[in-house]
Amino acid sequence: MRQGSCFNTSGLGLQHIIKAGREGVYYKAKMICGTCKGHFIVTCKIIKEGATHRRVAREVSIMRKLGTHKNVLQLLDWNITQAPYMLILESVSSGTLRSFLQVNQDQLSRDSQLQNLFTTAAYHIAHAMRHLCSKMVVHCDLALRNIMVNHFPREVKLAEFGLAQDLTHKRSYRSSCKGDYMQSVPLRWYPPEYFRKNNYYSFKGDVWAFGIVLWEMQTFGTLPYPNLEAPELVVHYVCSGQRNSVPETCRPEILQTIRDCWLEPNTQRPSFNDIVRDLENILEDDEDYVKVDDGVLMANIEFGDQGQIQPTLLHGD
Repeated sequence: MRQGSCFNTSGLGLQHIIKAGREGVYYKAKMICGTCKGHFIVTCKIIKEGATHRRVAREVSIMRKLGTHKNVLQLLDWNITQAPYMLILESVSSGTLRSFLQVNQDQLSRDSQLQNLFTTAAYHIAHAMRHLCSKMVVHCDLALRNIMVNHFPREVKLAEFGLAQDLTHKRSYRSSCKGDYMQSVPLRWYPPEYFRKNNYYSFKGDVWAFGIVLWEMQTFGTLPYPNLEAPELVVHYVCSGQRNSVPETCRPEILQTIRDCWLEPNTQRPSFNDIVRDLENILEDDEDYVKVDDGVLMANIEFGDQGQIQPTLLHGD
């Protein structure tokens, strides 16, 4: 792998924080001197102090393997020759999906098409996850905070690959974190088999997390298991078969998808191919049915003298 950098870090101007997490801090940034493969405004991830070179090199390797996908935040360049390690990513206009939903909750809640918007966003996130599966990559940190928004709901982009694993030569992996998993992984997004089977994680773990993401959208970024503060309580709750309660406003089709993502054993959960297909069918059904005002009927079709179709509107009394 190329170790050096194509950009001059002294020519990188950090503007404001997009998000800060356990893996690092994301900034909106400007390439003051020159451009980065045609990009002037970028996202700069500064890796958290203490991260090993090996860990960051793995993240770079995985992002390079994923290549270009419309729903995956694209890696443009990197500098991992010395700390602080930096990744240069494509720019986003509206921060994380979690912050976007929280800031715009009042406006979105009044939108009659809200469930369609959520379904559309979910469809594009599922597309990104299907792409990861095709590259034999598990994300291991799929959450609303790790999805960036350019234009909601279609331009949402999966980000944060600090915990991702390449499973090209295996079907699952076991975390090296022993005994301290509750401090080392986003346990509120992790499936019960991870805690029962010695830190076991597979593609079906990402499916479980996708169900949590759908739940997060419905609750406008609420922390999963909001009534449980202690990590031990969350693990016990999940492993005993309990689940997050889903808001009544959730459409039935998405509620079913969420429940399917949380099935046990994990072999019963759908694949991301299945999820993309199901969400696509839901969106197609939405397009087939158009809501009209009660007082306006658009079904009356008259034929003109030459046989042309002439739609007319019948207004109620």
